[in-house]
Amino acid sequence: MKEIQNLEKKLYTKFKTKELLITALTHRSYLNENRSIKEHNERLEFLGDAVLELLVTQYLYDHCPNRAEGELTSFRSASVKTDTLAEISRTLGLGEHLLMSKGEERTGGRDKDYLLANTFEAVLGAMYLDQGFTPCKSFLEKVLFPKVNIIIKERLDLDPKTQFQEKAQEFFKETPSYRVVHEKGPDHEKTFTMAVFIGKKEFGRGSGASKQKAEEEAAQKALESLVRN
Repeated sequence: MKEIQNLEKKLYTKFKTKELLITALTHRSYLNENRSIKEHNERLEFLGDAVLELLVTQYLYDHCPNRAEGELTSFRSASVKTDTLAEISRTLGLGEHLLMSKGEERTGGRDKDYLLANTFEAVLGAMYLDQGFTPCKSFLEKVLFPKVNIIIKERLDLDPKTQFQEKAQEFFKETPSYRVVHEKGPDHEKTFTMAVFIGKKEFGRGSGASKQKAEEEAAQKALESLVRN
């Protein structure tokens, strides 16, 4: 019970029905080893996903009056994507409270991005059932909306290639180009190394299982290089 109370402090609320929070923290694998437990968190995740999308949509609508629908959609997608929610879950320590099977835990389940993101949505769904929209909105104002503001300001909704292209055109009036500089492995398991250039100057390299992935990493390295310089 003390662990739940400590978690509630991080969630900025107190649950009237503690069982809802416990269910939100229960991964389906836990039921395999604990037959007395009948419910896992996937239904709450389904509900929390809808609550999250609505509240983020309303926040963007209210705070971005001059943005077009396409931009708002892009901001929302970046705000509720797995990476964003997993990062918040780590800050809240949700992984430490997850109930899961020993096998799932051995494979790093407490720190898997998709599990942490799903748990965040489940907790939000539980909060909604327990207390309604207002506490959910207050919670997101503390843990998510500040990140949304950064996404908007720094255009983090754009993928690294798009971001670097915009920077390249802004600073150099040129469009970057990508070239394969190395590839290894058999055809079914090949790794590509791509470099991104502006003119003849190389700005970054990246590797990946596809040229697209390698290009994205190269673009990210190039963006970091621009920031440093």
